[in-house]
Amino acid sequence: MSEVVRQPDGAEGEGVPEAPPEPGTGILRVFGRQLKRFRLRAGLERAEFGARTGYSVSTIASYEQGRRVPPPRFIDVADELLNAGGVLLEMKEEVARAQYPAFFRDAARLEAEAVELHVYDTHLINGLLQTEEYARAVFNMRRPLLSEETIEQWVAARMFRQEILSRWPAPLMSSVIEEAVLRRPIGGADVHRGQLEQILLVGQNRNIEIQVMPLQREEHAGLAGPFTLIETTTGRRIAYAEVQKSSYLYTERTSVRELEAQYGTIRAQALSPRESTAFIEGLLGEP
Repeated sequence: MSEVVRQPDGAEGEGVPEAPPEPGTGILRVFGRQLKRFRLRAGLERAEFGARTGYSVSTIASYEQGRRVPPPRFIDVADELLNAGGVLLEMKEEVARAQYPAFFRDAARLEAEAVELHVYDTHLINGLLQTEEYARAVFNMRRPLLSEETIEQWVAARMFRQEILSRWPAPLMSSVIEEAVLRRPIGGADVHRGQLEQILLVGQNRNIEIQVMPLQREEHAGLAGPFTLIETTTGRRIAYAEVQKSSYLYTERTSVRELEAQYGTIRAQALSPRESTAFIEGLLGEP
């Protein structure tokens, strides 16, 4: 029987939490304590520290009490301003993962450790390829409506995930995107154009291949929906899939092998990377 880890009440297609993290727990509490210790050592009141970092007193208090997730840029500034010697920076990755719901944390950890990533997308551009503006537009469309603060936090989390693409050694990545996804102008014409340009830019990296699945294909092996294949540094192979508010991690080899075979067929049916580049450039040239 296949081993499937079902993780409900989330959708990684958004790649974000459905609810804020529990206050004062885990890595957020540890980070908050260290932040306060370094602030006091530097002889700064919350008001002065907030003014220097560009955050309100109440926000600084929330960070120190572990009630809110500080964005990566705040951690960078705080570590330097408080002369923390990299202590706060060392926690940045774990703090960023606290922005994800429990159902996605395992997948996020596996993604961050990946040496290979193979992604098939059917509804929207994958989070690893999204521009900040596209991601913000996606979150603005969520129902029920999200607060502006939540949207900005989730956008920051998505941008942090993309750091995996600029590390060295970089993971080998392939992506097959449905033509309909590329034609959907989420966020409006300017955001849409910027997103297409971003895909072309990312596709220039030697470790990344992007392909388009045309609408005119009569044979299509991906009708069951989107999924991601992950291979870790230890050689472990996992598949991740989701639908509506449920997500699944497939770890049993037979199930993963089936999706690997399916992905191979999908890639064979899609346009080649060079043809896909020309196709996206053609979309940019359309009125």
